[in-house]
Amino acid sequence: MAKRTQGKPLTVDQIRKMREEYLLPSTMTYYKKPVNIVRGEMQYVYDDRGRRYIDAFSAVVTISVGHCHPEVIERTVEQLKTLQHMTTLYFHPTIVRYAKKMAESARKANPNLKVSFFTNSGCEANELAALLAKNYTGTHEFIAVRHSFHGRTLMAMTLTGQSLWRHSLPYVFGVHHAPAGYTYRCPVGVSPRNLGKWAAEEVEKIIKYSTCGKLAAFIAEPIQGFGGVITPPPDYFPRIYDVVKKYGGVFISDEVQTGFGRTGDKFFGIEHWGVKPDIITMAKGIGNGVPLGGIITTREIAESMRGKVHFNTYGGNPVSMAQGEAVIDVIRKYRYDRNARIVGNHLIRGLRELQKRHAKVIGDVRGKGLMLGVEFVKDPRSKAPAPELVLSIMEHAKNAGVLLGKGGMAGNTIRVKPPLCVTKKDADEIVDVMDGAIKKARKELRL
Repeated sequence: MAKRTQGKPLTVDQIRKMREEYLLPSTMTYYKKPVNIVRGEMQYVYDDRGRRYIDAFSAVVTISVGHCHPEVIERTVEQLKTLQHMTTLYFHPTIVRYAKKMAESARKANPNLKVSFFTNSGCEANELAALLAKNYTGTHEFIAVRHSFHGRTLMAMTLTGQSLWRHSLPYVFGVHHAPAGYTYRCPVGVSPRNLGKWAAEEVEKIIKYSTCGKLAAFIAEPIQGFGGVITPPPDYFPRIYDVVKKYGGVFISDEVQTGFGRTGDKFFGIEHWGVKPDIITMAKGIGNGVPLGGIITTREIAESMRGKVHFNTYGGNPVSMAQGEAVIDVIRKYRYDRNARIVGNHLIRGLRELQKRHAKVIGDVRGKGLMLGVEFVKDPRSKAPAPELVLSIMEHAKNAGVLLGKGGMAGNTIRVKPPLCVTKKDADEIVDVMDGAIKKARKELRL
């Protein structure tokens, strides 16, 4: 049972009523009967009845090294007791120490990435990246990618390539959307083999016919998270990178979900494609649960902000910096990036075995490391999305002790993204639970 710190614990029904009364009605929930999570321990979370769940969604891909990782928490608490807050208007040691560590971590992605600015979230980081690109290039035209998600602020919503996450018009002008590297759903006449070449040609057409001919930036997630774990082919980013550079643009890699070892062996996801981003944006796994985001860029691009004031009240605060530094240290110490590859390969093999057993409803299994997706369809020939099936599977999996996520334009992709400390035994349990949940859901829906 949960430790009582503020009187009698609230029940699920009490929390539901209070959410309806006191929280914005746009606040989303999973499940017909939501889970009341009260405790976390590495790859596991526990509800108010003491039941254990494998968090196979990492609290929306935010818990990187594990819930309440003891070595991380120890250092965070120590910092809390020493200095809780200090702004960048004054000196404090944690921010520069962490910035140096971030530059060291980004070296393989691009040795010129050296200058950081820290925020509280991914959308703030993406807003700043767009601002940097405008200042540096002197133009305002952006290309983002269909199926993408970049946050909930105005520019971030405009960059996002899904109608579900775009509302409350008007948007920022000057943003155009290019095709995603979606090999499972290639356009008519385009095959997975030539998708990268075709997509790069489309990017160039957008620049030629829909912009002023000069580009501020191209922004993309190496693997699209909310888009349904869309994983581009090997030549997708290299070909697009060449086009972006041809027209003077900055290449921004949104690593809010793919960063910090999640894709296996690489610190940042874009490293798998061999291109050198000019700006990397970060959040979620960077802080393992504390509000922390940021960007890292080159000295040349950073200089475009000299003489311009940019300030973030909580960005770079000592507590977030201490936890962020501890996250990097434990990733290195326990080689969690390596574990993401090893356990991720084991897990994707299990998911592909599921695909064989449920070939009528599993259209695709994709991803890298511990960022995996399973796309469900009503029929393998038409590829008609099956979002109702996904919701049913998630419900049954939750009842069996595994928390899964979902994504995709149609909500028909299950997202499997457990903390990087997950084991092969946990992976086997995830696959077994999913197998049972798929059987029950198919029976319910007669698929």
